[in-house]
Amino acid sequence: MGSHAAESDWWRDSQESILPRDGTVIEQTLFVKLGRWQWWFLVVLNVFFVLVGQSAAVLLGRFYYDQGALIAVNDDSGGPTGVSKGKYILGFICTIGASALYSLLLSLMQLSFQKVLKKETFSVVLEMQIYTALVATCAATIGLFASGEWRSLNGEMENYGKGQVSYVMTLVWAAVAWQICSVGVVGLIFVVSSLFSNVISTLSLAVTPIAAVIIFHDKMNGVKVIAMLLALWGFASYIYQNYLDDSKARKKLADAREP
Repeated sequence: MGSHAAESDWWRDSQESILPRDGTVIEQTLFVKLGRWQWWFLVVLNVFFVLVGQSAAVLLGRFYYDQGALIAVNDDSGGPTGVSKGKYILGFICTIGASALYSLLLSLMQLSFQKVLKKETFSVVLEMQIYTALVATCAATIGLFASGEWRSLNGEMENYGKGQVSYVMTLVWAAVAWQICSVGVVGLIFVVSSLFSNVISTLSLAVTPIAAVIIFHDKMNGVKVIAMLLALWGFASYIYQNYLDDSKARKKLADAREP
């Protein structure tokens, strides 16, 4: 009975530690009502959304480009054909910057939950996802028309390798997959933290190459293996550090209750 009570207290303390400090009593009560298995179910569900959604979206993007849309990729060199070296380096730098901004975005999203919205309810999570997707859609649409690339959409559709219907369906399902991934990302921020959400997003780097080997029969080269190992290493490091912190918290709790 004593160990069960201690375990229950630890679970309550671990839940309270991720509650917004200045949220209302009703919101905190609703959050605390999440039991152990409910909490784990939400975590697993959102992890599934992130891994499946991101992997499916990347694979659909690969299929989209393979069928002749916009940029051709040479599998032997790993670089895009018809692009100058300067633009290739600029694209590489922008990709690294985008990765850093993505991590910053997740942290700012968690900060907005705690300091701006001052509540963490499922409706707010959905609103956050809807509004950010709406802003991104508007920005992409403005860029499409401002750059004049909308004029090439008809020709791109007609020259698509699998036909016009496949072109539309590929774009639609890629958008759906990214939305599923985004719901999982925001859900993990809500249930756990922005750091954990970022770790799971990185873990998909180990899942996507395996899926590409199965679906597209790609070769597992050294770059893909290194990316997979780094993703698994980062995930394992996070889990191990979380285990150490959890063990330290349990020990402090047990020491505090000793007479």
